[in-house]
Amino acid sequence: MSSELVEALNVLEKDKGISRDVLVEAIEAALVSAYRRNFNQAQNVRTDLNLATGSIRVFARKDVVEEVFDSRLEISLEDAHKVNPSYDIGDVVEIEVTPKDFGRIAAQTAKQVVTQRVREAERGIIYSEFIDREDDIMTGIVQRKDNRFTYVSLGKVEALLPPSEQAANEHYQPHDRIKVYITKVEKTTKGPQIFVSRTHPGLLKRLFEIEVPEIYDGTVEIRSVAREAGDRSKISVYTDHPDVDPIGACVGPKGSRVQAIVNELNGEKIDIVEWSNDPVEFVANALSPSKVLDVIVDEKDKATTVVVPDYQLSLAIGKRGQNARLAAKLTGWKIDIKSESDAREAGIYPRSESLSVEEDNSFDDTNEEIE
Repeated sequence: MSSELVEALNVLEKDKGISRDVLVEAIEAALVSAYRRNFNQAQNVRTDLNLATGSIRVFARKDVVEEVFDSRLEISLEDAHKVNPSYDIGDVVEIEVTPKDFGRIAAQTAKQVVTQRVREAERGIIYSEFIDREDDIMTGIVQRKDNRFTYVSLGKVEALLPPSEQAANEHYQPHDRIKVYITKVEKTTKGPQIFVSRTHPGLLKRLFEIEVPEIYDGTVEIRSVAREAGDRSKISVYTDHPDVDPIGACVGPKGSRVQAIVNELNGEKIDIVEWSNDPVEFVANALSPSKVLDVIVDEKDKATTVVVPDYQLSLAIGKRGQNARLAAKLTGWKIDIKSESDAREAGIYPRSESLSVEEDNSFDDTNEEIE
């Protein structure tokens, strides 16, 4: 066994963080298997790797017995005394049985073990790095695609982007740089598997944290996100700082901040609305850009009936019900939208205590739609 192995173990311990003792133990165990396999031996043996010289020796271990039934595993007391007169019944005698050409086999075996352990250690390091990045965002480069996944390089590992996590308006080509949201990290026998998404609401939230310093430092909070990836999203924001406009902070100067996010999501429309703990106000905000005349709240069923001007009914509902659907996801309240004329006919509008946006136009001033 070449002394180069010893130097290699020292380098691995320093550069890869793999304990030299662990590697030596693994090599010795592998050498036992190699000895039994290559020399058709079944006896109990151990190997000894001399780190000072790089030499390897094999020792057969035999129990000292009065009567020998299996010479591969046992030795008589008389023969044991030939090795050392101090041996007694029940002791274990070690006899060197190193084959002449065992050095070549040992070197090959050691190389395989070291390579395997290095690979396992690197996989462990990658897993440890990425398990801490679940629910985080990373920039990757599209490598290739097949029927099951689009493969995105995240540097040390290829992440898997399933079709179900791809936006309908996006088509990825090799070498495209895209931001992805890490949804799951799994440890497998082939190494860590990283699953990523382009449709997860968390991607939108992380993009705002990157682009908006007030969100990153906690001045402005994102309270909820509703997303239909590739088409339209809504986020609600809040701040308890009286001098900070949470919506204006997210939009940025001339819309620059939110426009960067829209560009990253390939034109996905984003509505930014102000969060409120008052369901009347929050639901009205969430239906932006539609004007709301009244919100009737049923606390028991966590449902609301929203009255909108006749000419804005289709806007409030949205294409294929999208605006109302996203508003319901955003607020967590069921939303039933009625036109003003239908509400009057049903006798639920107007109410003396109703909220009228025709009298209070704050919703028009604060709600933003970015396309």
